[in-house]
Amino acid sequence: MPYVFNPTPAVSVPVVGRPERFPVHRVYCVGRNYEDHAIEMGHTGREAPFFFLKPTDALVVVNAGETGAMPYPSLTHNLHHEIELVVAIGKGGKNIAAIDAHHHIFGYAVGLDMTRRDLQNEMKKQGRPWCIGKAFDQSAPIGPITPVLDAGDIANAEITLTVNHQDRQRSQVSHLIWNIAETIEHLSKAWALQAGDLIYTGTPAGVAAVVAGDTMRGYIRGLEPLTVTIN
Repeated sequence: MPYVFNPTPAVSVPVVGRPERFPVHRVYCVGRNYEDHAIEMGHTGREAPFFFLKPTDALVVVNAGETGAMPYPSLTHNLHHEIELVVAIGKGGKNIAAIDAHHHIFGYAVGLDMTRRDLQNEMKKQGRPWCIGKAFDQSAPIGPITPVLDAGDIANAEITLTVNHQDRQRSQVSHLIWNIAETIEHLSKAWALQAGDLIYTGTPAGVAAVVAGDTMRGYIRGLEPLTVTIN
């Protein structure tokens, strides 16, 4: 089939222990899904989950053992890190019950939901969509995906982020307000999930600014760490 210009190559993520790569369809993100982070952002309680999306080309794909590079984005003076567990969907579906959600998960990865906080806050004040604060270029670094059977007890894994070797965020995946299965259930009511979807499941407390020259290292027990430097 002829095109008016060459299509953009598919975005994909390496898979630990396998030569095949994981082709990405959509990138979903869950907002305020750890209670301590909800509190630090001025909210409380187990509110209904809400979602936003990032474009697939926002991914900064980092291979195992390597350090990725992310440019400091334009228009902001307050770039924040948010360490997150990423769920990789291997089997699609709609209206998936939480009890069946595990059948749809291919694996897990460490991700960063980078945020232009000043732009996001300004859009919130104006009651406007805050895509400009979340869905900008190279705003979603991600490490290799570990298949489910090799990932261990993810539901109870420690999740941490250091910046220049100093602790910034430290929690447990078990502290998610809406756990992985519940998140898939809610998300699949709004969208038909497809193989290749990624779900950034939310960040714990401790989000803060980074500047050019900073190196972030995200770690979730059982998964390949993610290291990214801001240029």
